[in-house]
Amino acid sequence: MTHQTSHLRVAVLKGGPDPEHEVSLASGTQVAEALRGHRGYEVLESVIDRPTVEELQALGADVIFPVLHGPWGEGGPLQKRLEASGIPFVGCTARAAELGMDKHATKQICRHARIPTPDWEVLTEDTTATLRPPCVLKPTHEGSSLGVRMCRSNEEFRQARTQLQAVHPQLMAERLVEGRELTVGIVGDRVLPIIEIRSESGFYDYEAKYQRNDTEYLLRPRLPQGIEQDCRRHALKLWHELQARDVGRIDFLFDGESVWLLEINTMPGFTDHSLIPMAARHDGMDMTTLCSTLVEMARKRRSTTRGSGLLHAKP
Repeated sequence: MTHQTSHLRVAVLKGGPDPEHEVSLASGTQVAEALRGHRGYEVLESVIDRPTVEELQALGADVIFPVLHGPWGEGGPLQKRLEASGIPFVGCTARAAELGMDKHATKQICRHARIPTPDWEVLTEDTTATLRPPCVLKPTHEGSSLGVRMCRSNEEFRQARTQLQAVHPQLMAERLVEGRELTVGIVGDRVLPIIEIRSESGFYDYEAKYQRNDTEYLLRPRLPQGIEQDCRRHALKLWHELQARDVGRIDFLFDGESVWLLEINTMPGFTDHSLIPMAARHDGMDMTTLCSTLVEMARKRRSTTRGSGLLHAKP
């Protein structure tokens, strides 16, 4: 859509139907505020639930920035509607978003690409578990560490599985790796500085990510020779295998000898506690530069979408 002004109309979507609704509201507000610092944009904020293709088109946006976290908003369903709308948008294609949200699928890609990832198995109500504690039990399709349980005994595992499967039909049991939590952000194909996360509780859970202020973040932490390079190499390898684009964050654990890839976040948080803005700032990008860079990546795909109604352009 062409406007009479020279401003690019950017619609920032936030909210959504997922459990991370409140986090999305905070992230979206921060993104919109940052984009208003760019003189060339007209910024519209829209709190959504599950908008139809027609409702997305009615926004009249040149670019959509969907700042949603969780299975529906980040894991493919919203991206399918955005693709059908024909409007360029920030973030992964529906296929890459779907794979990135599926922890089992992500780990299968890692295994195929020879990226180290802890052993795992998928559990349904009818599945007999073979991977024994100590292990981590988590929903296969959830973000922000929601539902993640550390199980160090058979009894803890039994209780956690019973509680989680009352809500989540499919779980993943993963070998517990203990050590230092590291994360690698990517913008375009630019790898941001590594951040080490030190949570007071010993686990970077939902509260540590978004609510507490006792989590410590170390930019460019001191690591043994070769470990930083391993993280960067594995992160980029998964990024390209997944055909991800624009922005993402890949999480690792370092056990003192090797790094193990855990998962990818295809629309990381943009709150005051979030790691992508933190790493970008230390790499010379303030929030306005970071968010406008992502908008411009999407804008450049505009010509690919016109006339097709679908967005299948490669990064």
